[in-house]
Amino acid sequence: MGFQHYLEILNRRRLLFLVPLFLGWLGVWTASWILPPKYKSGTLILVEQPAMPKDYVLPNVSDNVQERLQSITQQILSRSRLLHIVDDLNLLPKERTQSGPDEIVARMRKNIDIELVRGTDNRISAFNIYYTATDPQVAQQVTSSLTNLFINENLEARQQESEGNTRFLENQLGSARESLEEQEQQIRAFKAEHVGQLPSQLNSNLQIMAGLQAQLQAESEALNTTKQQRVYLETLLGQYKALSGGSKDKDMPLTGPAELDNRLEKLQTQLRDLSATYGDQYPEVRKVKDQIAKTEAERDRLLAEQKTNGNKGTVESSAPAPYSERGAKDPSTVAQLQSQLKANQIEIENRERGIAALGARIGEYQGRLNQEPVREQQLADLTRGYDQSKASYDNLLKKKNDSAMATSMERLQQGERFRMIDPPSLPLKPTFPNRLKFCGIGLMVGLVLGVGTVAAAEMFDDRVYSETELRKLLPVPVLSELPIIGIPEEEQRDKRKELISWAATGALVATIIAGTAASYFRG
Repeated sequence: MGFQHYLEILNRRRLLFLVPLFLGWLGVWTASWILPPKYKSGTLILVEQPAMPKDYVLPNVSDNVQERLQSITQQILSRSRLLHIVDDLNLLPKERTQSGPDEIVARMRKNIDIELVRGTDNRISAFNIYYTATDPQVAQQVTSSLTNLFINENLEARQQESEGNTRFLENQLGSARESLEEQEQQIRAFKAEHVGQLPSQLNSNLQIMAGLQAQLQAESEALNTTKQQRVYLETLLGQYKALSGGSKDKDMPLTGPAELDNRLEKLQTQLRDLSATYGDQYPEVRKVKDQIAKTEAERDRLLAEQKTNGNKGTVESSAPAPYSERGAKDPSTVAQLQSQLKANQIEIENRERGIAALGARIGEYQGRLNQEPVREQQLADLTRGYDQSKASYDNLLKKKNDSAMATSMERLQQGERFRMIDPPSLPLKPTFPNRLKFCGIGLMVGLVLGVGTVAAAEMFDDRVYSETELRKLLPVPVLSELPIIGIPEEEQRDKRKELISWAATGALVATIIAGTAASYFRG
């Protein structure tokens, strides 16, 4: 069966082919005009980057637009939000009386479509919102409501997330502040408990200890001088008593003017110190002045006695020159010596107490210096945790300040936001049904029906329509052929049938073309 054979079948059964083709196309085409139209309204929303550069204010919310869009979409497509839109716009009045809320919400979700738009870096730069309805006005209104919900929900979600992050950092900062204050209190208590033993006081302790040692040396030297003065006074007093015959200390060593000069110098130094603090009428000042006067008189007397005795040389400190009998018998001189000896003894006791106090203080500071390495290690253990807490606190404080600034930026709507590029469109043509597409589907359906009908007719038809088929059926070869003897009436009838067949074919084809054109221009 070649191509010519199929053309013969089509020519012979063209009405049988065209009628099912037309009926199939007509059924689908009619359905496209009977089905209720659906209009699709859409709008484009741009994902606008923050107005403030990240170098100045670092956002404290997630920059994953896809995750945030999924979260916002789930919230907007929730049952309560969609029912609120249905009530506000009075949508689906028949369905609301016949169906339950769940069916209405399911239908609303089915009619909503969100399409993401990605840039060259595969990041979401915009997205489209579509809503399909039987009324173009309703489709536009619902799309507008959904757009406002997306924009407002994004602002609210970013603001809530930013405020939540700031509150979290504030709570963490409060905990870090309490921990830091507790450690500061421990360090303050440690320093208060070990005053003078801290590493920072090492230099001052060394300086104080050096000063105390210098004072101790000075006091020791002064004590030795005072003791020498006591020896001198005791020797002088013993000499007076020996000359007067009433002294019991004949074996005591004598002294001379050199010791008086030393004593005079000490008294003058003591007078200068007292005069710098007290007035001339102060008892101690007057007492020291009297001692100086008496010492000077005694020194002059000794020098005069030495000159009287023939200038026998300088009197050594361990062997003083003898005194005159008249001075020894003077009771006021002995009383003065005894008074000076008492004052000297008191001075010695005071200096010994001062030396003991200085020794105790030196021991105390020596103990502080000995404890310094231990306190340094203890303080290092305390400050190590404090330094870590301080660094953590400073880091949290910086993050909290940055987060607070970012929250302020979100409140002023200067962060990443959704901006509507074009208002929701008002559809003029329905998106469903696509009548031109339905025409194509109808032609395919009619073609299948026509081919199937012709094929069935050929299968059940046992007639022979060509000489080739007849020769194949005969067991013997054909020797001769008889020409067809035509009858005028039959020939006219066949011509009429042929004309009717072609006319019907033309009418069917014209109808299909006209219907397709109507679907194209008015569908």
